[in-house]
Amino acid sequence: MEELPGGRRPRLVSTLGLGQRSWEVTLDAERGWLAWRDPRPPRRRGGENYVVPTSEIIAVEETELNEKQRNIGRWQKMAKPHAFTVYYVKKDRNHRWRCGDVTFSCVDEYLYDQWMQALKQLLEMQRSRPKHLLVYINPYGGKRQGKRIYEQKVAPLFSLASISTDVVITEYANHAKDNLFEVNINKYDGVVCVGGDGMFSEVMHGLIGRMQKDSGIDQNNPKAPLVQCNIRIGIIPAGSTDCICYSTVGISDPVTSALHIIVGDCQPLDVSSVHHNNTFLKYSVSLLGYGFYGDTLKDSEKKRWMGPMRYDYSGLKTFLSHHYYEGTISFQRAKHTLGSPRDKDSCRTGCYICKKSEQQLAEQHKERGLKHEDEEEWKVIKGKFLAINSVNMSCSCPRSPKGLSPAAHLADGSADLILVRKCSRLDFLRYLVRHRNQHDQFDFSFVDVYRVKSFQFTSKLSEDNESNVTVIGKKRFGQFCRDHPACCCNIANSTWNCDGETLDSSAIEVRVHCQLMKLFARGIEKNCNDEAAYSQSSVEQSL
Repeated sequence: MEELPGGRRPRLVSTLGLGQRSWEVTLDAERGWLAWRDPRPPRRRGGENYVVPTSEIIAVEETELNEKQRNIGRWQKMAKPHAFTVYYVKKDRNHRWRCGDVTFSCVDEYLYDQWMQALKQLLEMQRSRPKHLLVYINPYGGKRQGKRIYEQKVAPLFSLASISTDVVITEYANHAKDNLFEVNINKYDGVVCVGGDGMFSEVMHGLIGRMQKDSGIDQNNPKAPLVQCNIRIGIIPAGSTDCICYSTVGISDPVTSALHIIVGDCQPLDVSSVHHNNTFLKYSVSLLGYGFYGDTLKDSEKKRWMGPMRYDYSGLKTFLSHHYYEGTISFQRAKHTLGSPRDKDSCRTGCYICKKSEQQLAEQHKERGLKHEDEEEWKVIKGKFLAINSVNMSCSCPRSPKGLSPAAHLADGSADLILVRKCSRLDFLRYLVRHRNQHDQFDFSFVDVYRVKSFQFTSKLSEDNESNVTVIGKKRFGQFCRDHPACCCNIANSTWNCDGETLDSSAIEVRVHCQLMKLFARGIEKNCNDEAAYSQSSVEQSL
């Protein structure tokens, strides 16, 4: 074991057996990687180099070599070898992770003990990793495979990583939410939900609600500064779309998500609170959609017997009906953010825009306080809309790899507000098609997009029939169709689609809370293959 200058962590370099050959194995605690390379020259078809960040080592275990392995070449005339297996994150294409393993062996018992001790010490130093988790499984969501997915794909990995769990099989709607208000949450390092976006929403509402209750915060006050949730949520996808998992990890895959939980990844996430008349309605982290997406959800709820196909059927039906809705939307721009909805770069792991925007927002609150936010300028837009969408993330999924707003950020304290005005059915189809290709989704004359920190919406019907909708609504909205007394507007209300659940009220007030909660995720990595190549090159220079 080499001692590095300046009191830095030691570097362990040994020749260990791997398969039928001897390999040079290096554990560099200072640089944070485990590497092994074939010392043979490249001309002999050797020279392979492998590197694994120590932060992505899952476990290390003592291993018994079987009879066949012991009788291979170099071990035949030697004493019984000692062996250990290192389990690690193996990155595949399209952000997919797998549990890889490599078994090293040596005859020297002292060398074996040295390696086992060094690797176990490194694992103990990974302070962000969970030791005890609370797991909620929805056995009815998606294709009803949640329990099987957890038991066959996730539980064995948790066991390998020495993570203990308390598992709750949910029996009714909001079971997890209700349970989170009663359980001793402080004894857990995180909460895991196995299911779809609905199951995540249930756990999120339970955690945020519990945190506000314990802190004495009134959730019905739309201007109340909410207390951040420090306990992380892990998502094991087992639903129909799994949009939130896809947008924060880059793939909807149970094993990948389980490995992100095991290595203790942490991704802050913005949350929008939704109120009506000073009454709390819901929290949202992905989509708030009125018009097209609200009508699609409302119709699909009547056809649950169709399974996931109901979304395609209801979407086509809603598109053909081509309903538009009159209303007024008022919003405050998110001036603290550095990015724009029209940016070409997307939110990725370690996003600079999210970090910098959060810092600027914190400085603004420190200088002026939340109570002065209402005094900032509100922009008011009246019109006829086919769709009004507010997204806190890209909302990407396998069917729409870029999502509704490709440049939306996970943790910059803002939402992208997308207004799709009344247009022809053909133009609206062109807009929808762009969710599935690489073209600019907002490059249409009938589409406007704004990066906002809060907004309010009132439909024409609500303004006509309800009193005291919002202060701003009463002061600024006025009448909608005064210039078109003979118009044929559709005066019925649509429904708000809030992360896959319908809201009862069409008139809402929305505020974005910056980094209110945290996930066991790291955001979508830029390019796994490029990062691996860079790391390997760095290791080659150091060996």
